[in-house]
Amino acid sequence: MTLNVNQNNLFLMNIFILDKKLSKVHLNNKKIIQEYGKLRGEKIIKRLQQLKIAETLEEVRNLPGNFHELIGNRKGQWACDLDQPYRLIFQPKVKPIHQNKSGHYIWSEIKIIEVIEIVDYH
Repeated sequence: MTLNVNQNNLFLMNIFILDKKLSKVHLNNKKIIQEYGKLRGEKIIKRLQQLKIAETLEEVRNLPGNFHELIGNRKGQWACDLDQPYRLIFQPKVKPIHQNKSGHYIWSEIKIIEVIEIVDYH
């Protein structure tokens, strides 16, 4: 399932939902809250909204929610905070992920993401 709209609903980033549980409810805020509980559900809605209205991943980098790159066996994935210790995990859909000369990912070139899972990976 992909999410993207335009100015009136202002969805700019293309978001694909790969997480099976989330893909069944992501279009209905009431169902998200029923499925994940009030606190986590509200955070999921907020984080997806932040991503939807961003043109690139760079635009969410410094927003509340601690959007950050992961390392180790999750390199190439990003996370943002939900209710502790849960995170929304996503990755760029386009591979390879563009990097600068220093080997850092170029957040401003990421315009399409896939939501992989909601998980406590700690």
